[in-house]
Amino acid sequence: QVQLAESGGGLVQAGGSLRLSCAASGSIFSINAMGWYRQLPGKQRELVASITRGGMTSYAESVKGRFTISRDNAKNAVYLQMNSLKPEDTAEYYCNADIVWWSGSQSLGWGQGTQVTVSS
Repeated sequence: QVQLAESGGGLVQAGGSLRLSCAASGSIFSINAMGWYRQLPGKQRELVASITRGGMTSYAESVKGRFTISRDNAKNAVYLQMNSLKPEDTAEYYCNADIVWWSGSQSLGWGQGTQVTVSS
């Protein structure tokens, strides 16, 4: 069973920075795409950024130029560097990973979420 452990959320003033980390554990053969999503109460979860195993990245328009996603394939980890944070970035952030298991099966795992709060 996959576990995605997130860390790095917290409270920061507008204009500040935070770095989110997420590491997957379990009988993992490889991980395809990894990503970060965010969700406000009562709203749908939205994609913030994604990265392929080869390092190709994609960002939501609202975070382009401010957020950077990266990964370490050896550690089965994905990171989100968030700079120039705005109050509207406040949300619960979730990582996910498209995992291929040693058994040959494939599944999409989610982290437990980490809260990011940006004060004005």
